[in-house]
Amino acid sequence: MRKIINSPDQIVAEMMEGYIGAYERYYEKHPEVNGVILRQRRKDKVALVIGGGSGHEPMFSGFVGRGLADAAACGNIFASPDPNTVYKTAKAVNQGKGVLFVYGCYAGDNLNFDMGEEFLNGDGIPTAHVRVQDDVASAPKDRSEDRRGIAGDVFVIKIAGAACDKGLSLEEVTRVTEKARDNTKTIGVATAPAQLPGIDKPIFELPEGEIEYGMGLHGERGVLRTGWQETDVLVERMYAQIMEDAGLSSGDEVCVLVNGLGSTTLTELSIAYRKLKKLLDRDGIKVHDTDLNSFCTSQEMGGFSITLFKLDEELKEYYDMPCYCPFYAKGELTGNTAGRTENQADIVYADKAPAASEEPEFDINDTETAEIVRSKEGILTELNAADARNMLVYIADKIIAKKSYLTEIDSAIGDGDHGIGMAGGMQKAKRKLLEMEGEENAYAVFEAAGKAMLMSMGGASGVIFGSLYLAGAKDAEPKGVLTAADLAQMERKSLKAIQERGKAQVGDKTMVDALAPAVETMERNGDKGLLEMLKAAEAAAARGVEDTKKYQARFGRAKSLMERAVGYQDAGATSVWLIFQGMREFVEGSAACCIL
Repeated sequence: MRKIINSPDQIVAEMMEGYIGAYERYYEKHPEVNGVILRQRRKDKVALVIGGGSGHEPMFSGFVGRGLADAAACGNIFASPDPNTVYKTAKAVNQGKGVLFVYGCYAGDNLNFDMGEEFLNGDGIPTAHVRVQDDVASAPKDRSEDRRGIAGDVFVIKIAGAACDKGLSLEEVTRVTEKARDNTKTIGVATAPAQLPGIDKPIFELPEGEIEYGMGLHGERGVLRTGWQETDVLVERMYAQIMEDAGLSSGDEVCVLVNGLGSTTLTELSIAYRKLKKLLDRDGIKVHDTDLNSFCTSQEMGGFSITLFKLDEELKEYYDMPCYCPFYAKGELTGNTAGRTENQADIVYADKAPAASEEPEFDINDTETAEIVRSKEGILTELNAADARNMLVYIADKIIAKKSYLTEIDSAIGDGDHGIGMAGGMQKAKRKLLEMEGEENAYAVFEAAGKAMLMSMGGASGVIFGSLYLAGAKDAEPKGVLTAADLAQMERKSLKAIQERGKAQVGDKTMVDALAPAVETMERNGDKGLLEMLKAAEAAAARGVEDTKKYQARFGRAKSLMERAVGYQDAGATSVWLIFQGMREFVEGSAACCIL
């Protein structure tokens, strides 16, 4: 499908420039990161910051407004914002009462928002978070903490914004928002796949006459592929699953959202609601309010979701409080009165943002590099700081060149953005490394590359692969030359940090399946010299990649597929193997670009 874009690499920046330009009366962009900030905000209250990947518009950037969120931290297409974006966006709207984060429960969002919170806590800013987990198809009820956040974000953000505006404490706002989260249930179906900008085919193929039942919001497959059914039959099936999970009974009151996924028309959403309303009336469920709209989308994906939000008296009070943004409004606030209040002392006006220093645009398909010189020809027996720097530049170019390959692997069971994210992060790392000519501390080279990835990539890969370089080198005593044993010790520290933060173990179908055996092999072979150690580690990583085909996924987008993920290799593990392959090639001298 043709998309109305310029460069795929600039799509988020250009989208935000246009969006904020159109609604500059209400918003400004953070000068340094992709944060949308409400210009006129109530002061003396808990700040509400929402966020997630772009590509779901108007969610998340379009739900910043009066009575809603104070700001949104926005990532790349289908990728969570990096921790620096989370941190700086939230710090810009903090009013001294703390910050509540609301975002969908995905591995990348959890990792990056957690780290952003840690940065804020280090500055003395109290924080809390509520992860939306409304997708009843993505995990059983006894594992509700593993469920994805999809269109139910709308109701949770609405309640959180109202509770914040009422002046509740951070603890109370969190309690109310958690109640809203727990009372929100969603299920969706996809009738057509999504396509990532810059990628020439859909994330998955969906034959005519079939649908993906229980899909997520990132273009990934659903939990079940089934034949096409008439709308009434499909809605009844979806309704039954929500009812069983939510435990609704006659006399209960709900708000309803029938949400389009991107290309589904209002006509179709109305037909779906027609049947849904009959089922609710049949069961004695009262409807307090209804929205038929495409609030939470997945690019041009076809299909829809149904969300039921169970009310009690407390939640109804917050739901009925007025709110306004250009894409969503309730109550008496309108476009003409938004930003105004009878008591102007209740409003804080955002300072005019200073101009940001512009980074040069880059093309992540460009693998040209400065001439790389090793300390000597032939096989390296150790890595000095210059060699470490040049090796990481070579690995960056290798990963950038494999963008399409990694995208194809990730598209099979994920959302297809792994190659794009890795290429973008490696480009940032390469740029930083090329600035470090003359650096004498080999550990500093790894640390700088890791920080560049961590603070720019977003998604789970940003935290995890940034830590692969950063965690092992951080706080190490400066050293000009690294031996095989030093490298093995560094990778062990990195693995430990990755597992502590991400919680993945071998067998969970993640990058750990390749990294853990590679590290163990390095430790066993460190006395055989640098090259032999890396050869063994590369082979172990390759076996780990092959092993991932046997596993169900327990983390990431693929975890909801359960047995449908078996037979496919993990994209993150594949990247680990390519990194070890690049290390071996550099040390061996088999990479022609690395020797004069």
